[in-house]
Amino acid sequence: MDGTIVDSTDALIKHWHKIGKELGVDPSVILHTSHGRRSIDILALYDKDKANWDYVSYVEGLIPREYGADAVEIPGARSLLASLDHVNASWAIVTSGTRPLVEGWLDVMGLSHPKNLVVAEDVSAGKPAPDCYRLGIDRLGLIAEKGRGEVLVIEDSPAGVLAGKAAGCQVIGLATTHSIEQLRRSGADWIVEDLRSVVLMGLDTDGTIQIEIRDALEL
Repeated sequence: MDGTIVDSTDALIKHWHKIGKELGVDPSVILHTSHGRRSIDILALYDKDKANWDYVSYVEGLIPREYGADAVEIPGARSLLASLDHVNASWAIVTSGTRPLVEGWLDVMGLSHPKNLVVAEDVSAGKPAPDCYRLGIDRLGLIAEKGRGEVLVIEDSPAGVLAGKAAGCQVIGLATTHSIEQLRRSGADWIVEDLRSVVLMGLDTDGTIQIEIRDALEL
């Protein structure tokens, strides 16, 4: 979600500075390892009392409302989501954010809501564990029909790429928040600048999506 559909980096910096102040922890230390990981896992490192879903959902739900002006769309996100909806393709958002955070950003940005959503509180282990993507595949109903290798994941963080690969998926790495080298080391099958390079070409009668990857960066 963040770094693939919406770039909320500035908003999250402000959020973690606020939380860091409350915890008495240098926010730069938190920010160094927070991207692509669940807040509940980050908080567990510093204050186990705050590492619960009631608190995490509450504070994450505030982010789009308090810092909505600090977020921007990832280039190409709106057109890709609209094209998927136009042909009624099967797609999902699989994210380390909570439901209030995800739905808040989609509402603030006016972007398409997926029919299938996997959020932080849906799994016991966050990325880089593959649990979230395995659940996403299950919710899309793809296991019985297709091998996991035919499922395409789009990720921007090394933790996300590792999770997608561990779930047996092919992964496009977006060089929006991390370096090409970091995405390469994590195992991305392709690396592109942003979603302008991912274009829906059609939908087969069996529901298979045809995607063209343009201007891929050298692996």
